[in-house]
Amino acid sequence: MRFEKWQALGNDYLIIERRELPFDLTPARIRRLCDGPFGVSADGVLLLSPPADPANVADLRIFNPDGSEAELSGNGAREAILYLRRRGWTDRDSFSIHTAAGELRPSITGLDTCTVDMGGASLRSDDYPDGAADGRGQLTANAHEWAFQHVSIGNPQCAIRVDTLAELESLDLPALGPPIEGHELFPNRTNVSWYTPLNGRRIRARIFERGVGETLSSGTGATGAAVAYVQETGSESGAARIAVLLDGGELEVEVGKDLQVNLTGWARPVFEGRLSEDFEKELHETE
Repeated sequence: MRFEKWQALGNDYLIIERRELPFDLTPARIRRLCDGPFGVSADGVLLLSPPADPANVADLRIFNPDGSEAELSGNGAREAILYLRRRGWTDRDSFSIHTAAGELRPSITGLDTCTVDMGGASLRSDDYPDGAADGRGQLTANAHEWAFQHVSIGNPQCAIRVDTLAELESLDLPALGPPIEGHELFPNRTNVSWYTPLNGRRIRARIFERGVGETLSSGTGATGAAVAYVQETGSESGAARIAVLLDGGELEVEVGKDLQVNLTGWARPVFEGRLSEDFEKELHETE
């Protein structure tokens, strides 16, 4: 079975074409593939299939390393988009792909860069059913009360502002993340981002991803933090370009007045390979 491993700001995925799969991708098989010591090691799996709708170039499914399926990943989407262009699924610089969160419309801007029209963000969603119209709320986790901004960008985001960079860097995300991810306010769990403003239209953010844990970067996590920051500060021009500095690098999030979002960043291949016959047999025998 052929695969490629790609990364975007340190957020790494295995990319697999459906025609290469000799079995279904069950949660147990995904966990084994993504495992470090016993598998290939990755933050998730991107599965590409021929499109059900010929208007799209491909259908993309995104899986977390715990075997759950994600609606969307900004970094994963860019990796899949640039893979599709390099592997000849399309020769166009602008096209569309289908995800569980709906249609994505990327524009490739360089050998390893693209801008993705992520659609419209929302401050209300079924992922925060008791939320107010502005998406703001408070919760208690680990004996600490947090004020947060809910943002839905195809998947749920809980963005939390902290006052200083020193406070942000001192946070113990492996301890703080799980009780917020699984909080009763969020019936489908949530991604969590903590952020603090820097000079200009720049913010620093740290991300705890649903089904993953703390990550070096997250495109949708950066988007959630940027939307929360824009909601907090406002934008006189009707649109704001926010540079989001993550552990793995920097992403640009353009937030329109109507919360239409464009995400710009890079993604690069790491290596390609084939699973050994022995490992494929192990996966076959995994439920």
